[in-house]
Amino acid sequence: MNTIKTALISLSDKDGIIPFARFLSQNGVQIISTGGTAKLLKENGISVKDISDHTGFPEIMDGRVKTLHPKVHGGLLAVRSNKNHMDTLADHSIQLIDMVVVNLYPFEKTIANPDVTMEEAIENIDIGGPSMLRSAAKNYASVTVITDPDDYTRIEREMEENSMSVSVETNKELACKVFKKTSAYDSTIYNFINR
Repeated sequence: MNTIKTALISLSDKDGIIPFARFLSQNGVQIISTGGTAKLLKENGISVKDISDHTGFPEIMDGRVKTLHPKVHGGLLAVRSNKNHMDTLADHSIQLIDMVVVNLYPFEKTIANPDVTMEEAIENIDIGGPSMLRSAAKNYASVTVITDPDDYTRIEREMEENSMSVSVETNKELACKVFKKTSAYDSTIYNFINR
């Protein structure tokens, strides 16, 4: 079982996140968040640590670079049973991240507009989102990754029933959803640019 102590939340589709984030916060989970998601959570009285405070580095290039940082990916990819990994985290003051709640920039919706420009489409290619999803999914033995808002309720229920923990079986199922989603996302981008 993976006990959730720290969650990173960064969303384009914010439907349903307020009650789920409130549940996490009320149960002692530290929430790290980015940009508009952090703003929304704060406006709803949910305690949030901004990603720039977590990494010690500002969001730059109009938000193109904000989560591509060792303090994010090291915290996601570290194998908890590997002493060398854990020593490296300690050496570099990297905090473990136990849950990622991320969905992607709406590329498909953007290109559905018949008047979309290539520049508009390119700005809606998510880089940090898929990177975090893939890092978390690769390490599903230790990290819970949620990319579908429809999963909030059942994960909340599982955590309530298991002292804020999520099973490896559930994590593996969620990881499979991630790889299916990111592969489809990349195919959509490829088909658009290669048309």
